[in-house]
Amino acid sequence: MITLRHHLLTIVAVFLALAAGIVLGGGPLSDVGPTVATSSGEREPAPADDRAQTDYTESVVSALGPATVSGRLADRSVAVVTVPGADEQVVTALTEQVSAAGGTVSARYDLSDDLVDPGQKSLVDTLGSQLLTQQAEGDVAADASTYDRIGQLIGLAVATKEAEGLDVNGKARAIVDAVSGAGLMAKPGEVAQRSPLVLLVLGTDAGDEGSDAILAGLAQGLAAQAGGVVVAGVTADGGEGQLGRLRADPASAAVATLDGVDTAAGRVATVLTLQRSLTTPGGAFGASGADGPVPLG
Repeated sequence: MITLRHHLLTIVAVFLALAAGIVLGGGPLSDVGPTVATSSGEREPAPADDRAQTDYTESVVSALGPATVSGRLADRSVAVVTVPGADEQVVTALTEQVSAAGGTVSARYDLSDDLVDPGQKSLVDTLGSQLLTQQAEGDVAADASTYDRIGQLIGLAVATKEAEGLDVNGKARAIVDAVSGAGLMAKPGEVAQRSPLVLLVLGTDAGDEGSDAILAGLAQGLAAQAGGVVVAGVTADGGEGQLGRLRADPASAAVATLDGVDTAAGRVATVLTLQRSLTTPGGAFGASGADGPVPLG
């Protein structure tokens, strides 16, 4: 059940985000989508008062959010990487929010079940070793662990540290072809640019140490190649969920984490966190983030 603390955190996020927009300057209004369902399964029905409170909070954020995010990602592109089980409505709402902030989504890269399955580690390790030798020698650390290495390889193909982004080159296409050809990632359509920002959207929480280690390695690897990485999950992913456990891993220092993207406030916070990540790595934000509901610096 949605708690009063959740409502309070959401409301705080709204006004902190609005305050940031006033201080830094907001642009013209645009539409922000409504609340979407979470990927964590069905919840118990909320009492009428809680439901009305939730609807009101979402309406306030939807009304104030556009002015807060407008122009925040102007002339910036974002590569969206999804973990298996990521909620389609959430991913769509996040990509729309990037557009509302003036940014573009360079491409969406959907990781496959095999890539995050601890039982397929041998396949991931073999492919990573081959690609390191064939395409990424000198670009990827030779002593990187299995999932850090594949994360760096994917990062090399989809991202860049150049704030303006870079054109996709032959090396990037070869890596994407190899990873998708091995069944570890769905091949996207035509992609023209590698992005400075990566938004990694969480999916199904397997709830085991093996999967947690895989996520930590992937996040760390992506961060080694991108200007900024934001790992985002729904509200249930925070606290004791997978995002909460990632925050306890040293690898999380290289990325920003955000829970609550199943709410309008969380999607506004996503844009602010992406913007911050261009200059400042790290930070834990969202409904259970230790650094507050939204970044203001």
